[in-house]
Amino acid sequence: MNTHRKIYRNLFTICAVALLFTNCTNLDEQVLDEVLGESTSNPAGALAAAYDRLGDGTFVDHSGVFAMQEYTTDVALLPTRGSDWGDGGKWRAMHEFTWASANAVISGNWNMLTNGITRSLTAIQSIEESNNPEKKLFLAEAKGLLAFYTYTTLDLFGQAPSRDPLNPKADLVVLKAETAIDDLILDVEAVLPDLADFGTQSTHHGRFTKQAAYGLLTTMYLNRATLKDRYNASSNFNFAEAAVSGTGTDMDRVIYYSSLLINSGKFSLESNYFKNFSIDNANGSELIFAVSQKIDYIRNGSNSFAYVCVERNQKASPANRGTNAACTTPEFYASWNGNHEDPRFQRSYQYGDGTWFKNDGTTASVPATDIVANSNALPWFHFNAGINVGPQYGPKLISSGKFEMTADNRIKVSPLYMEKSTTTRMDFTPELNFDNPSQAVFAQNQINRGARIFKFEFDPEEGNGSSNVDIPLFRLGGIYTMRAEAYFRKGMNAQALADVNMLRTSRKRESLFGNQPGAAITTIDKEILYKELGFEMYWEMYRRPQMIRFGKFDLAYTAKPLSQPFRRYFPIPQSTIDVTKEFTQNQGYN
Repeated sequence: MNTHRKIYRNLFTICAVALLFTNCTNLDEQVLDEVLGESTSNPAGALAAAYDRLGDGTFVDHSGVFAMQEYTTDVALLPTRGSDWGDGGKWRAMHEFTWASANAVISGNWNMLTNGITRSLTAIQSIEESNNPEKKLFLAEAKGLLAFYTYTTLDLFGQAPSRDPLNPKADLVVLKAETAIDDLILDVEAVLPDLADFGTQSTHHGRFTKQAAYGLLTTMYLNRATLKDRYNASSNFNFAEAAVSGTGTDMDRVIYYSSLLINSGKFSLESNYFKNFSIDNANGSELIFAVSQKIDYIRNGSNSFAYVCVERNQKASPANRGTNAACTTPEFYASWNGNHEDPRFQRSYQYGDGTWFKNDGTTASVPATDIVANSNALPWFHFNAGINVGPQYGPKLISSGKFEMTADNRIKVSPLYMEKSTTTRMDFTPELNFDNPSQAVFAQNQINRGARIFKFEFDPEEGNGSSNVDIPLFRLGGIYTMRAEAYFRKGMNAQALADVNMLRTSRKRESLFGNQPGAAITTIDKEILYKELGFEMYWEMYRRPQMIRFGKFDLAYTAKPLSQPFRRYFPIPQSTIDVTKEFTQNQGYN
């Protein structure tokens, strides 16, 4: 048997066995929960397995796609912090642009994404061979998921595996981004008639609906030029190329599909920007397609996007802590200069009795009346959302393992110090100032450095790593940014400015600041637009494609050298090339 056939059959077996022991993402909580433990011969179970791959690390953990789309940019990095986060240099390599084909982050993501492709192919086969009454809908969703996993793999690696889903013995085909992107767009457009409209046929933002397809098509058309010419040394991509279908150019199709979402009446911008990333965001008005997470004690949702920035002595409850890992760069922090009043920059938390936690040393205590769910009545301390800088404040643990309390039984708020450098004030400095500017390495007494991103709400219900927060993949705010960019690239600056200002002014600050809406801007150019994309979409796995489109990805900044265009793709893991002759290594990595 050919090696690649062994690989795929092994993956099919793994998927089937995994379904026996795990609770996969729900398709329809009222109908399909009962079949999720059955083998992939059941079409609903096979489809659930394909959905399940979105979670379980792939799009919900900082080591997943996030590491490749954010740690390689100005938005995020994970430095070595004294005795923590060395891990053979795999995290630093993502930001220092020293990764190689054996990097565990790269190989791990390749395996997860190609497993998503495999699960989707298995679902297509299972559904095609069934007489399920929802066959047409399930098949369209499986094909949509296949396109989503394949596009992500092509964007990151430039290559992706494929095969005939109706013939498990078919030879492996290697898709190349520059040619496959057109076929992928046509594939998604072809399934549109069979997909459900959002909210019909028991669908929700955890299902691949027509609206999810519009989001994917908007994304693919916006990035089509960069996939067709990824190694262009000048980053002079042809965004005016004729669209692969329909009329006009790629940017016309971006405007068309994004407008279908914006004008649908199904979604609306949240006035509280951080509601999109809160524990109760399952009912959020912006989520178009998301990874539905829940704490169910079978496969709990991931808390990673929140947990990864929080310091170990920042405790949402006495049973929780952060991990003091990631931060943002001085360059991204500086891009907010003059915009710290923007409602997307930071938001203070108000308790039920009216107490504000301001994180500035003026809040002496907060009530202990907020209780962590399913925690034996542990008090819940809420840190502020957004970009946190400067000295940090919060509760301290006493020897009994409980929060220090005031005489009137409120949670005492104190200045905080680093857990692993106890004389170092927890002062999140925007400046990083590495001793060796080319290496993202801190000494033990420097582990406080870096502005932290608290965009996703920390869920303290079950340990540090579990969460009920749904992870947006396509949300309305992001759709506005893509339409604004398409308008701008067509020279329609007034329309681009209007979309940017819709995002800015629809968001409101907390009542501490009179519910003040964000301020409109009066002019737009390429640099302003680029910054605005960052303001709306930071920490959401969008930054690397943005930087490539705007010619920023190769530039040098803190702990990141000037790089060559070949780094716009990641290498195919050497372990794959060693056993699968169809794959060849991407240029620059041999």
